[in-house]
Amino acid sequence: MVVALVVAAAVVIVLARRHDPLPQAEARRFAREWAAASPAVDALAVPGSGAAADQKDFRSRLSIAKATISITSVRRASGGAVAAVHATYVVRGLGEGGVDSSLPFVKKGGRWLADWKPAALHPSAVRGDHFDTTRQWPARAPILGAGGASLTPQVSVVVIGAKPSALTDRAAVAGALQQALGYDPTRLDAALAAPGVQPDHFVPLLTVREDRYRQVRSAIHDLPGLVFDGPKPLRLPYADVFATQTLGTTGEITKELLDKLGPLYRVGDTVGRSGLELAFERQLAGTPSGTVDLVHADGRRDILQKFDGQAPAALTTTLRPDVQLAAEAALDGVTVPAALVAVDVQTGAILAAASRPLTDQFDRALHGHYPPGSTFKIITTDALIAAGGPDQQLSCPAQVVIGGKPFKNFESEALGPLSLRDAFVHSCNTAFAAAASALPDDALVAASARYGFGVKYATSGSEEIGGTFPKPKDAAERAAAAIGQGSVTATPAQMASVAAAATSGTWLAPYLLPDRHSTATATPTPAAIAPLHDFRRGVVTEGTATAAASVTDLIGKTGTAEFGTDNPPKTHAWFVGSRHGVAFAVILEGGGVGGRDAAPLAAKFAATLP
Repeated sequence: MVVALVVAAAVVIVLARRHDPLPQAEARRFAREWAAASPAVDALAVPGSGAAADQKDFRSRLSIAKATISITSVRRASGGAVAAVHATYVVRGLGEGGVDSSLPFVKKGGRWLADWKPAALHPSAVRGDHFDTTRQWPARAPILGAGGASLTPQVSVVVIGAKPSALTDRAAVAGALQQALGYDPTRLDAALAAPGVQPDHFVPLLTVREDRYRQVRSAIHDLPGLVFDGPKPLRLPYADVFATQTLGTTGEITKELLDKLGPLYRVGDTVGRSGLELAFERQLAGTPSGTVDLVHADGRRDILQKFDGQAPAALTTTLRPDVQLAAEAALDGVTVPAALVAVDVQTGAILAAASRPLTDQFDRALHGHYPPGSTFKIITTDALIAAGGPDQQLSCPAQVVIGGKPFKNFESEALGPLSLRDAFVHSCNTAFAAAASALPDDALVAASARYGFGVKYATSGSEEIGGTFPKPKDAAERAAAAIGQGSVTATPAQMASVAAAATSGTWLAPYLLPDRHSTATATPTPAAIAPLHDFRRGVVTEGTATAAASVTDLIGKTGTAEFGTDNPPKTHAWFVGSRHGVAFAVILEGGGVGGRDAAPLAAKFAATLP
């Protein structure tokens, strides 16, 4: 009887264990908390087993950006149960990896509890091991110009800095840097007053090319408090000032860019910070390669996972170094915001894009939208010639009233009866406003379309409309639009394309990247091309741009575009022209008068064109 009772009890125990539920719910709960980096202490068989510390160390050492932990199965095992675990991790700076492991469960006090061991993170891990990564970025690919010239070469530089505690004569140092390198003395005070600067810190002041540093070394090297780091390689533009806003800059990643660029990046990485460097970061940078390693207590490393990086690729642009340098030289010394864009008349390729001020990342040359003022008279003249030919006669009074709105000439000039050519050459607002009011309602809209207004195209990265010409609602709006005012706006790149179209007879969308070349085209009025050439040459030789008359073969149109609500209103100064197959636009933002202020810069640029 005793034997029978013992056997029966054993059978009952076996049957109870066989039907005892497996810890599936407990395992899933633990997995969720594990993924959220918050393992519950009450779910552990041994509260002091180090689960939280192990998981925190794992995440920290591998820079885990995201974790997904799933339980693929739960089976019975000696002493309890074992959950099969599949973990997927996004390793910041490398990519996504996965590992299969297991997690034992034991039953205590009627509850299933996780019996945590480091092997739950990886089957090969034991107490005393830790995880680590290796990581290497490939060399950043260059941005190329026309003909394959590198516009962003690696250059040997010297970083000139200061040690605040050793600066015994700050004024003397600032003066020496200003005289030797054109350094603004106020920048020294600002750098030394920056938050967090300590007396013994190295405070970077400016970076100069090694050859330039050697030229001025004797004048600055022994100044107390100055410290020199280098020579060392650095990615720099083709010249000290070269398409600054268009090419953009590189530098240490910011928090904003870290969030934007995603988990392939880590704090401390060098990335594109603006311009093409930022817009094409993935192409130019490639992706890093590396490994996830298990480091044993004795220092041995086992590679657990390998990440193969992606090679970077060069970005080809249409910028021509000689034309770009000429554009930069033309804007040298300009103290107001400004831009100069040059395009190839036959292709629309952007040969130069320069913007000022250099401290502003905004690319006015390609993306600034402004009223074009009298430069738009190229298009209005096209519409007038299409309607009445090039020999029509107009009148240029000091003022006309159209639709109840008065229109005046610059400095209230009155030229009386004159030809369309003379009205263009001397930029008579009243003549063009009155003549346009007699055109059919859609004539100016159609003419603007013949020069690319309303067309969406990409000058660099994303597409945008370079020129907008909303349909005028009444006679007053039409008169204002005819002289490039009202709601009409255009980028400097768009107006350079207008100058090109009036020269070649075909409007081509301007483009900077050959593999993003818009195929959009339009056709100006064929009968207008020859007269517009003659008219624009007259502007330079006898009209509003005689400041540029010394440049042979230059043709163009000035513009003085009003903006804002001041009385009298502020004005942008424009000149759009072409010479020797290169069309261009110059704008001085709030910079005065086209003929007086923009034309001399245009002449300086155009004179350098071969």
